[in-house]
Amino acid sequence: MSDWHELAKVADCPPNSSLERVIGDRVIALFNVDGTFHALDGICPHQCGPLGKGQLADCVVTCPWHGWQFDVRTGAYVLSDTVKQPHYDVRVEGETVLIRFS
Repeated sequence: MSDWHELAKVADCPPNSSLERVIGDRVIALFNVDGTFHALDGICPHQCGPLGKGQLADCVVTCPWHGWQFDVRTGAYVLSDTVKQPHYDVRVEGETVLIRFS
């Protein structure tokens, strides 16, 4: 059985914004794309930049350190099909965003 963990309050991440949270030993980047939440592993695979502090444009986040870009819906790196950032299930219950690690 999968466990859901509180990640943030809905108000903490308004539409078209992102934030970074730590749960246990994981850094999580949470994105709100027009009211739909998406979560990725928050550490960029290039040189460990903070994806949750990156610029979000539509469904693409740009790492603030070196410009690597990922589709927040899937974790796919926009320049190569071979690089994929881990992404996680999220859901909203009331005013709380929950995350599940598969």
